[in-house]
Amino acid sequence: MKNDTTVIKGNNPKREWHLIDLSEKTLGRVCSQIAQILIGKHKVAFSYHRDDGDYVVAINSENIKVTGKKLKDKIYHHYSNYPGGLKSLTLKELLAKDSRKVIYLGVSNMLPKNRLRKTRLSRLKIFKDTNHTFSDKLTK
Repeated sequence: MKNDTTVIKGNNPKREWHLIDLSEKTLGRVCSQIAQILIGKHKVAFSYHRDDGDYVVAINSENIKVTGKKLKDKIYHHYSNYPGGLKSLTLKELLAKDSRKVIYLGVSNMLPKNRLRKTRLSRLKIFKDTNHTFSDKLTK
């Protein structure tokens, strides 16, 4: 029986930088697109156990849009493990407080829950407006 696995030598993937403008884009769709880039599913040599994903610079997080009644119905919970320590914020409140957190949580929940999650999330850079510090690294 023939084994059809691909062996890729070395552990130094070539990482590219992607710029994603979030203005007037739907929250869930853009988060899944960012998650796939961070995982590296768009690359030919994709494998689940390797971390070959790219960097993502997301700008204009304040201009993200959602559909339906999610602004008041979607609730983010945080529990401090103390009695009475449950804190809840709606999507509208969290967007007003810090719109970058909404994108970060959306992408984080779409990544696989394994050891690679933290390093993949470290390659995500989110900015509220168009000003960012990674202009020299972005590929056109």
